[in-house]
Amino acid sequence: MASWAKFCPKTHESAGKKKAKGRGKGNPWLGGILGRVVFGFSRTNTFLGTRHRRLARRMAPQKAIVASGNAVLTVIWHLLADPEAHFCDLGPEHYDSRINKDRKVRNLARHLQALTGQTIVVRDGKVTVGPETA
Repeated sequence: MASWAKFCPKTHESAGKKKAKGRGKGNPWLGGILGRVVFGFSRTNTFLGTRHRRLARRMAPQKAIVASGNAVLTVIWHLLADPEAHFCDLGPEHYDSRINKDRKVRNLARHLQALTGQTIVVRDGKVTVGPETA
């Protein structure tokens, strides 16, 4: 459905090289409505709002709108395809519950160690800072 609505990125491939080419020219009315829907839920405390904010942090605003619109179209397709399906919002904490907290702490400690040059060790939730490494 997202491909039919031209609300997904196009990819052109030639000689084994892939080139991104924006999105196709779909129905401008559908694109406008999806843009308004995305703008509406981008400020809400829901799964789709959190998803949009996560995408908008790392990509251009228009690309984040297209990606979020693609997610909305996917939800709509699943609701239309299965009459028994019901929409259940996963909640804004869905991504936070899937993050391994210990791995996040280790990664942040490693980044801090690279920035400061000091030895940083995390054991049982306790942080110890050692002397600068050579």
